[in-house]
Amino acid sequence: MIPILFGVSVLSFLLLHLIPGDPARIIAGIGAAPEDVEVIRKEFNLDAPLYVQYISFITGLFNGNLKSINTQDAVIKEIIPRFVNTFQLSLFSIFVSSIIGITFGIIAAVKRNTWIDNLVMGFSLFGISMPIFWLGILLMLVFSLYLNILPPGGKGGFQHIILPGITLGVASAAIVARMTRASMLQVLNQDYIRTALSTGLPKGKVIVKYALKNALIPVVTVVGLQFGYMLGGAVLTESVFGWPGLGRLIVDSIFNRDYPVVQAGILLIAVVFVLVNLGVDLLYAVLDPRIRRR
Repeated sequence: MIPILFGVSVLSFLLLHLIPGDPARIIAGIGAAPEDVEVIRKEFNLDAPLYVQYISFITGLFNGNLKSINTQDAVIKEIIPRFVNTFQLSLFSIFVSSIIGITFGIIAAVKRNTWIDNLVMGFSLFGISMPIFWLGILLMLVFSLYLNILPPGGKGGFQHIILPGITLGVASAAIVARMTRASMLQVLNQDYIRTALSTGLPKGKVIVKYALKNALIPVVTVVGLQFGYMLGGAVLTESVFGWPGLGRLIVDSIFNRDYPVVQAGILLIAVVFVLVNLGVDLLYAVLDPRIRRR
């Protein structure tokens, strides 16, 4: 985890400094005198060598003294509330997509080569191919404008998270469904499944208790990766529905050349992404006793 996070911090730091534009000039304004711009540059340590700025960024991140260039507030106070909002949205989305994807994947595997299987796979292809912003606008049009049963955007009660959560989770549900189907088909062809069915055990019990548990390892991997992608890729959904998340904050900070906020936001997403993958690896041992014994 440590080398990965170090590499992410260095890469994001260097890429940001390759973007054209001077943060000091943006803060001072177009008509500011060069002396004023130089004062701002020195105040935020922007005139120092890159390695000095990187050390200052890491030090400020750990001691809590890292400040936003634009607002001059502590970066941690800006990104944590936004991250909580994005985390809530991603958690709801991955829950919905996992339930829908695993259920549809099991049905498609059990009913393989039938019209039900074709319908589920068609839905999966449609879900993967559909642009997020188009789906979000379509859901707002139907459920907010025509039916008037859900709010079109913003953050408030539980109703406000339904439309953006579904929008963000549709593509993941399609991917989870395809992976579940493929994994279930592989398990259902095993000898022990055929033996269990031939002994007279109920088909539903065999599928849920024996087949699904052994088919879940690749599915869990995909779900973990999708959750990480949601944390970093929710910016389109947040923009369409006006959701005050971390993705929107990072994009706005990139336009404003607010380096500390962007770097801290990217690093926070990377930390959570790595922790999610670590949790997925540990979950393998819970699902498969053979991995636990090894």
